[in-house]
Formats: sequence, C-alpha cells, structure tokens
Amino acid sequence: MRLPIAITAAFALCACSATTGAQAPAAPSDTSTGTLFVANKRGASLSRIDLASGEETHRTQTCENPHELTVSPDEAHVMVACYSGTSVEVYATRELAAVSEIELDENARVHAAIWLDDGRVVAGGEGRGSLFVIEGAATGKPVVTEIGGGGPGAHLVVVDAAGETAWGTIIPEGAVVKYDLTSMEETGRRAVGNAIEAIALSPDGADLWVSSNEDNVAYRLDPDTLEIRAEVPTGEVPIRLAMHPSGDFVVSSNFGSGDLTVIDTATGEAVRTIPVSGSSDAVQVTLVFSEDGERLYAAETATDTIAEIDFASGEVLRRLPTGPGGDGLAVID
Repeated sequence: MRLPIAITAAFALCACSATTGAQAPAAPSDTSTGTLFVANKRGASLSRIDLASGEETHRTQTCENPHELTVSPDEAHVMVACYSGTSVEVYATRELAAVSEIELDENARVHAAIWLDDGRVVAGGEGRGSLFVIEGAATGKPVVTEIGGGGPGAHLVVVDAAGETAWGTIIPEGAVVKYDLTSMEETGRRAVGNAIEAIALSPDGADLWVSSNEDNVAYRLDPDTLEIRAEVPTGEVPIRLAMHPSGDFVVSSNFGSGDLTVIDTATGEAVRTIPVSGSSDAVQVTLVFSEDGERLYAAETATDTIAEIDFASGEVLRRLPTGPGGDGLAVID
C-alpha cells in the first residue's frame, strides 16, 4: 500500500559540538581512519567520531530512543531508526545537519533500516508487523510502500546485494521472515529457535545467519527455504551478528559474556573467542566491521563507550567515548 508522507525538511535539531562529560578522551590512532557514527539511545542523540583522533567531533539531538543506523551509498547521509516513534530521520554525515524526518505510520517502531545501493531504504516496521520500502529518502519527496502488516514485525533486517530480497528476525516468534522486493510480498516465514534476533547475510547471498539469545546458538540457514543448515555454539546471548567483508567469518556480539565468537563460514565452526569487557555489565550490543575488515567496533551501551578491536589479534585497542547509551553504529572511510 502507498502511504501519505509527512516530511519536515531540515527539521529543528541543531548539530552541536560534542561534550564527553567526565569520560577520558580516547587516544589518537596511527592506523585507524574514517568516521564512526553512534546512535545514543538514552541520550536521544547521534554522535560523529573521528577515528584517527578518537574525538567526538559532533553530536546532535534526535528522536527518542534512536537505534540502528544506515549510511547512504554516497556516504553523504546517515539515517536514524526511531524505535519509540513512527519515523526515520536523515542527517548529513559531514556535520550532522538535519536533512529530513520521514513519517511512516502509527506504531511503526522502526528498529533497523538498510540503505541500498540503488537509493531505496528497507526498514522493518516492528510495531506494525510490516516492512517499509522508502524511495527518495534524502530528496525531500520520499515515497513509501508498506509490505504486509499485523502481528510482530522484523526487529533486524538484511537485504541481498541485488536489492531483490529482504529478510528479518521476529524475536517473540523466534522466526525469520522473507520478502520479495520486486513483487512487494512476504514470501516465507519459518520458526528457527528461541528469541531469534541477530541476522547477517554472506556477501554472495548463499548463506543467511541468525542467532538465538536464549539458546546461545548461531544458525546457518538456506536463504531461499529458511531451513537450518548448521548450528554453531556461541557465547552467552549472541544479540548481534557481523559479517566480515570477505565473507570468511561471521562474528557474534555476546551480550551475556561480554565477548565475541568468531565463526569460520566455510567450516561452520567457532574458531576463537575475543574477550572485550568479559561481563554483561557493559551491555555489549551492536557490532560492525570497518570497511576493510581490520577493525571491529562493539557498542558498550552501559558505559557509553565503543570498544575498538583489532580483528587479527583480538586486542581491544581503545575505548571511544560517546553519548549516553551508545548502541547503533555505522562506519565510513
């Protein structure tokens, strides 16, 4: 169905210089480059961190309870999913200037969105049991199509490289749902395990990975049939999965044990554990790779820090201060 769009261009949320309170600044890095964006869910804000200096250069106020982030293909814009509301918000990546707020519909509760190479955005309407496809998100004249509806919807989403198929996880059902983005229809749904939340897709689209927060298992699925191909034990509460850019590894962010499980995608075996905080007290959630796959960034939501990890050695290189409750992450060169 086509939805009426209410959009506020350059809505009144001003970017401002960052303040990190009493936290010590992160040390500069001779090897890390690029920019890290962090959605601070307790602080209702978005942070921009320069990875070379380790400094938070900008912070802007956002919607209440911002969660996952996604960056436009040209890296000019970053989108914030407004989990407690009915919209998504777009900001310029350079200075976090507000660009637009795209109103979706009642109870949308978007937790995650993916900005595709062709300019479309796919967003899970968790509160409506649906999936939104947004065209022209940064143009000021977006067009939104909603697929499905009713019951609990997708919490996290992934999309194949061709932009033809999307998958999402439905936590209370322990299920995975599949959507055809050409016909705009739901085409599959299968219960996999208990409290299925994390999801990742191999670069070639051949394997879909999800994990169970209750059973501490990662599942490799057939992306077409959603049948289970393999089960791999992880650390405690594998709340997020991050795919290495090469596709050789998938890594779980283990909320309960404060560490990472590295899974070899060729063998389907866990090959090592990377300690981070070592405790659930840090509330470790979102996990992303740098574009070259050399660094991992893990959000430690309780301590308002992002752990920067060298993937090859497993060493925690430093902790980057951010706003209150840093969770959603995105990295650009």
